[in-house]
Amino acid sequence: MGSQTGYADATGVYRRDTDYITTRITRDGAEGWPVEAGRYRLVAARACPWANRALIARRLYGLEDAISLGIVGPVHGEESWTFDLDPGEVDPALGIHLLREAYEARGADAGSGVTVPAIVDIPSGQVVTNDMHQITLDFGQEWVEFHRPGAPDLFPEERRDEIMEIQDANYRDVNNAVYEAGFSTDADSYAEAYHRLFDRLDWLEERLATKRYLVGDTITEADIRLWPTLVRFDAVYHNHFKCNRNKLTEMPVLWGYARDLFQTPGFGDTIDVDQIKAHYYRAHRQLNPSGIVPLGPDLSGWTSWHGREALGGRPFGDGTPPPSA
Repeated sequence: MGSQTGYADATGVYRRDTDYITTRITRDGAEGWPVEAGRYRLVAARACPWANRALIARRLYGLEDAISLGIVGPVHGEESWTFDLDPGEVDPALGIHLLREAYEARGADAGSGVTVPAIVDIPSGQVVTNDMHQITLDFGQEWVEFHRPGAPDLFPEERRDEIMEIQDANYRDVNNAVYEAGFSTDADSYAEAYHRLFDRLDWLEERLATKRYLVGDTITEADIRLWPTLVRFDAVYHNHFKCNRNKLTEMPVLWGYARDLFQTPGFGDTIDVDQIKAHYYRAHRQLNPSGIVPLGPDLSGWTSWHGREALGGRPFGDGTPPPSA
């Protein structure tokens, strides 16, 4: 299973598997997994947009010393992401080659597939959770004791309803819609996802014309959940998933917003475009039978001036940027 983690049903509509392992790591340990520095390992892939959210949140909160990081390679087999970037192709903390081994240690009924991000309990070797939606929220709310000095509040209480409303719409119409377009096997289903995607991108283009960030004047959960799709758009989704009305670079506001965040510590330094392209173009052979990875696009524009400081805003609110990676 890959980052699509879903299937086209009998009507050709793409359905995402959402049977996540929803166990939470909390301060009170109510679900059997207490917050404890050094005990857990975040397993992520640089290629995966869902894992990218967790990488950004971990970096912004400064949880590197509390939660270690394992990185799987961009191209996995049929059944598992693999630690093929490590010496001997074995994760040094977990002692496994296949991430599937941590899922199996948890039990055969532990979710719908071997997905990232996943948090693994190092002593037992078991996956604790792969609930991508909850992981970043808990990094912010449950791991406060281990936040770096100056860590931002990405989920301010007074704006939570608006953040969730925006992120839910973006998940439906952007984050997941690109997959619905890419993996649909029915033309009408593809067209519906395609139009829904670009309607939402047009809405975002208008909203962000007068706001530096999606909600309020600081970076929030809404931004860290939208941006991983935008940063992959021209390199992957425009061509590979047939989301080709236009490129991100042809939407001036969203292109500026995406560059603004790319140049913000914690965002651009968490991705690897070569791994992103290798994953999508080599793992999805039903869409790209040759496995040839495109040489483009030119990435030099990502570091160009964006000018969005003119809209005001304070990226980290009362906090500070994370230290250099």
